[in-house]
Amino acid sequence: MKITKVYTRTGDKGETSIVGGIRMKKSSERLEAYGTVDELSSHLGLLAAMLPEGEHKSMIIRIQRNLFNVCTNLATDQSQTPLYDSAKLPDGEIELLEKEVDRMMGLLPERQGFILPGGTQAAAQAHVCRTVCRRAERRIVALSEVALVSPEVQQYVNRLSDFLFVLAKIINFNENVSEIIWEKV
Repeated sequence: MKITKVYTRTGDKGETSIVGGIRMKKSSERLEAYGTVDELSSHLGLLAAMLPEGEHKSMIIRIQRNLFNVCTNLATDQSQTPLYDSAKLPDGEIELLEKEVDRMMGLLPERQGFILPGGTQAAAQAHVCRTVCRRAERRIVALSEVALVSPEVQQYVNRLSDFLFVLAKIINFNENVSEIIWEKV
């Protein structure tokens, strides 16, 4: 689809259209939820730009594609508009995240304690993605308290934050960078 015009002026007074043409305030729980998921996708794009070609970068791009589905789902008031196929996660994506977490955890040495986010630039960015993902999850939960949200959306975002935590760890491990264990000051 070719974008011919970026601005429409229809949002100049603090409202926007969601799927189905419904107008709503830009400050709504719905916009907060899918706006935070969009922010997460942008942070993931930065992470992907830091990673070499390979399995981790491919997985991040796959996740970004899935987050478009998540945003479409969140931008749909299911009480008024049926979900399009593009608003549904492909089958098996939650399980794929779980398998990847388990696989990566199996490669890591066992460590105890809380870690400080950081390490390599890519690992630090994965931690930023994780924290934005957690915020997105909180926004999705808030939306689910006032509107119908597909349960798999919340499950996917919850698993995604776990994946990003382990990804940060494996990036540091693969680069032979030690994590800093939190100690009381």
